Amino acid sequence: MHRAVDPQLSVEPKLKEKERALRALIQELGEVVVAYSGGVDSACLLKVAHEELGERAVGLTALSPSLAPWELEEARALAQQMGVRLIEVETHELSRPGYRANAGDRCYHCKAELFDVASLTLKARALQGVLCYGAITDDLGDVRPGMSAAQDRGVRAPLLEVGLGKAEVRALAQGLGLSVWDKPAAACLSSRFPFGTEVTAERLDQVGRCEAGVIALGLPIVRARYHGELVRLELGAEELKALFADPSLRRRVTEACKGAGFTFVSIDLDGYRSGSAHEALVQIGG
Repeated sequence: MHRAVDPQLSVEPKLKEKERALRALIQELGEVVVAYSGGVDSACLLKVAHEELGERAVGLTALSPSLAPWELEEARALAQQMGVRLIEVETHELSRPGYRANAGDRCYHCKAELFDVASLTLKARALQGVLCYGAITDDLGDVRPGMSAAQDRGVRAPLLEVGLGKAEVRALAQGLGLSVWDKPAAACLSSRFPFGTEVTAERLDQVGRCEAGVIALGLPIVRARYHGELVRLELGAEELKALFADPSLRRRVTEACKGAGFTFVSIDLDGYRSGSAHEALVQIGG
């Protein structure tokens, strides 16, 4: 699925000015370690950092049960294409009660674990780089507990600091030749659980296997929302169209979901939308 980016955006003076500011900021930092997931924001940041600093720019990826295996493979492949050094560290979010409880601030505990482990790793490896992550201006208008964890630990957000938004980052990434410039937004597998539903390794594996099965059937935009014995599939517009047009595809999707351990399979008619877990919080809050 390709995201439309205004072809004029990449040559607009404002974006060029922000890109120059970003490069100057990275040069000022001197040595950076970028928390890298393989998504467009962190990839763009890492690419620019590598162009400006060479070997003094390093990517850091967390190995976690909440990271979908296909996302990790894509992140590794892209890092290799960019020619950047990639450090992989194991994180243990599930050891944090606040993360498992999934009470609405799960992302705080997730990012806290990532940045704490990253800091310890840098010290152990005698790396002097400034820890950075790919927050952007669009993140300011949403529920983002992870940003608080970053601020508490002094983690820098260069894209945000120079005022770059999602459309601008995509245009910049496209100009840099990054294959992920139009990659749909992704989130960790823990986002598939309603707030208040405990996150466990077994459940993460279940939703991961469910999504992998649906993706293998040619439906790449999918979220398997966990509701106990029932899985609620959020699909992209094209995926919904294909599903309702082909009874045999619906049967195979059902089989894939049940093969992952779900008893019932439902299709969300509203389709995929980012942050749908927050809808419950809005309703609860009135």
